[in-house]
Amino acid sequence: MKGTTFTVQKALPLMGQGGSIILTGSSAGTTGAPAFSIYSASKAAVRNLARSWAEDLKGTGIRVNVLSPGPTATELAKAAVGEEGMKAFAAMNPLQRMAEPAEIGAAAAFLASSDSSFMTASELAVDGGLAQI
Repeated sequence: MKGTTFTVQKALPLMGQGGSIILTGSSAGTTGAPAFSIYSASKAAVRNLARSWAEDLKGTGIRVNVLSPGPTATELAKAAVGEEGMKAFAAMNPLQRMAEPAEIGAAAAFLASSDSSFMTASELAVDGGLAQI
């Protein structure tokens, strides 16, 4: 929470009127995750920070949203959980696969762009439906 808070505090004066703040959440912030209670709680807190900051920044044109990726097929993930772990994560969501990093990047680009100009205080779940069922 400190890193998120301090980063936004330092960035706000540089933003002027308008712009997009994208906070990183997680599907674990919606559903909780066994053995990751602190992580899950911190990601739920990020969702509420976005909602509160959107209200605080009313009238500035600055939007605050959360991008919540699900399990993503990165080299770090593969090294951490191995091939069997990757299969287990893929089986957790209705699409039966992990996200590719480019898919998460595309969602971030959308939130940063004018295509999402009427979105604030929102959470964009890019998790294959994991947090929705």
